[in-house]
Amino acid sequence: MHGAAITLATEFLNMDYTPDLIIATDMIDLSTFVALARKKIRNIPVVLFFHENQLTYPWSATDPDTKLNRDRTYAWINYTSSLAADRILFNSRYHMQSFISAIPDFLYAFPDFRNHYTIEYIEAKSSVLYIGMELKTFYTHQKRINKVPIVLWNHRWEYDKCPETFFECLYRLSESGENFELIVCGESYKKYPAVFNEAEKRLAKHIIHFGYAESKDRYIQLVQSSDILPVTNDQDFFGISIVEAIAAGVMPLLPNKLSYPEHVDPVDNPQCFYNDSDDLYQKLKAMIQDWPNQLPSLADHVMHYDWSNIIESYDRKFEDAINNN
Repeated sequence: MHGAAITLATEFLNMDYTPDLIIATDMIDLSTFVALARKKIRNIPVVLFFHENQLTYPWSATDPDTKLNRDRTYAWINYTSSLAADRILFNSRYHMQSFISAIPDFLYAFPDFRNHYTIEYIEAKSSVLYIGMELKTFYTHQKRINKVPIVLWNHRWEYDKCPETFFECLYRLSESGENFELIVCGESYKKYPAVFNEAEKRLAKHIIHFGYAESKDRYIQLVQSSDILPVTNDQDFFGISIVEAIAAGVMPLLPNKLSYPEHVDPVDNPQCFYNDSDDLYQKLKAMIQDWPNQLPSLADHVMHYDWSNIIESYDRKFEDAINNN
């Protein structure tokens, strides 16, 4: 987020062609990039796409940046990048609303010249453009019904996915004698929550797969073979892995917050949402005990995110940025 602007501005200036449109992500200091490349950019429209943001992303308790008073730096980069962009796109309505709503308090922390008028400026050029995905590879017309329900985890092994809440629920179910199997996927790094090591031992009798899938095909196979996806995430601006699982016919059990109500309507599908950890336990327990009385697949609810269906939205957004700059 610090050095990319310099590197990419240099590469951009050395290119032998001039593009019609520049698309940048939230992981670059766009104001620095635009300043360094201003001679070539001139009237080229610049679109900023927020896949995530550092203003509302939850901080880890172990992150040293908070102790070193560096926890505003990355949010500031996102804020000034928003000012530098001609158009701003967010990957969900929740993401857009939460980011814009957080700016007033962020600016209020500064001693003077808080420039609150910029909030309306940012909001006026912001809109939603959902993520395009290859969902047809996950979609199944007729899902196999397992004799024993398979519970799935398919997220990164990190704090913001709240694995402690997920596994505590499964510990309770296992200790009460509930019959289920478990697939745990997801990328882990050098440091990951210790609960994964604990869970691999305590839930050993339930585990079918535990760890990173060795290939994309294997990952798709594991997701398609699963039945229930209990989600405990504390942060998701969109939720790619969740949408992949829903497209594969896996029944989601979601907290009623973040971007999830945009994927599945909680009014029409109340069975897919829970309010707290005890509600999660009770609803997951009921799903397991009622098995194999399957709930209807919600795959068709998310297939509009497939590239074949959403690509025209991207074309319209980009063409509009070019023609109305």
